[in-house]
Amino acid sequence: MPFIRSFLIHLLTFESRLALAVHRPRVIAVVGSVGKTTTKDAIYAALAGEVYVRKNAKSFNSEIGVPLTILGLDNPWSDPWKWVEVLARGLFVALFARRYPAWLIAEVGADRPGDIRRIARWLRPEIVVYTGVPEVPVHVEYFASPEEVFAEKRSIVEYLRPGGVLIANADDPHAEELRTDYSGAFVSYGCERGEVRASHEEIIMQNDLPAGVRFRANAGGSSVPLSLQGALGRPRIYAALAALSVARQLGVDMVAASRGLSYAPVSPGRMRLIEGAARSVIIDDTYNSSPAALHAALDTLENISAQGRKIAILGDMLELGTFSAREHAAAGEHAARAAGMLITVGFRARGMAEAALDAGMPGESVRSYEADEAARASSELRLEVRPGDVILVKGSQSMRMERAVKALMAHPEKAEAFLVRQEREWAERM
Repeated sequence: MPFIRSFLIHLLTFESRLALAVHRPRVIAVVGSVGKTTTKDAIYAALAGEVYVRKNAKSFNSEIGVPLTILGLDNPWSDPWKWVEVLARGLFVALFARRYPAWLIAEVGADRPGDIRRIARWLRPEIVVYTGVPEVPVHVEYFASPEEVFAEKRSIVEYLRPGGVLIANADDPHAEELRTDYSGAFVSYGCERGEVRASHEEIIMQNDLPAGVRFRANAGGSSVPLSLQGALGRPRIYAALAALSVARQLGVDMVAASRGLSYAPVSPGRMRLIEGAARSVIIDDTYNSSPAALHAALDTLENISAQGRKIAILGDMLELGTFSAREHAAAGEHAARAAGMLITVGFRARGMAEAALDAGMPGESVRSYEADEAARASSELRLEVRPGDVILVKGSQSMRMERAVKALMAHPEKAEAFLVRQEREWAERM
């Protein structure tokens, strides 16, 4: 299998480089350990009404996913005959496609050292958007240190085209280092600082339940209001600010870009609001989990003026290596402040439960389940859900916490349209 994967990557990379050479699109690369997919989707929403643009499907940001984006093809997963068809179509697209996007938005991820550099050396973006690398980033288990994760993410800056632009989250502690090291054009955005900055943040409430976020985006003496329905959290605000920063570089008016953002669909599993049983609301943040993302989600839960209870259903955070015990304990302490009830799923998440109890959360408000019991945890909770309850669900990808969301949904028959990992390939996995 490793040989077959390497062979596919080689062919897809060849066809992608050929497509870039023939069609000459300009590339926007999105990198970081948090918020890449939300940012990529926001950039697309801000530009799509004004520019012919294409983005990665879902979170396909690997050495396979990025070429498929360039070629505009779907992932055939493990079907060998469909792969033959994809490779044949890819060659045709590279050489003969009559219409090809003027801009490509490529989310570029890294699970292990060298992943980004291998893509960046041939992708050669025009714009790089850096979303941030927290103190303990996801996938740190496969790197020597968190600093090595940052070094991997920043390596793409070395491959920016001459005259390229680096756009960075100014609230990230590494932003100033990037500004100092990069000699080209640098643009910053953020909630606390930055050239494109948010102000007047608030949660939109409808019928005593959270419905979205609103804020003002300020840049260059202009200020535009944005209302983003269907999801919560600062990551969504950061994504919108990054998108507006890109739009300004392309000459797209902030008003037009903000209009596109206002109508953008919400990415599944990323602080998405879903109607829960008994007129509750679910904050579905089940795509993945890391310490920074979990604390951001708990901050959001804490800031909601809920009429009912605040409940957190949290699964293991994986790939943290030696940081695992410390970070699970810190999350439990935070959950004790942010929620009135904590339900944990998985062996590592028991550390959250223990820390929440130590922080003063009553014993009857804390429950723990095994790693394969996400759906059971929610099914039992469903019997107790009350109108106005706000339920945050989050965990690492392998914990399959979307099953917990489905068990709590008012309309579980709509799971395929609302939740992550609903494809047949995922359904067949444990």
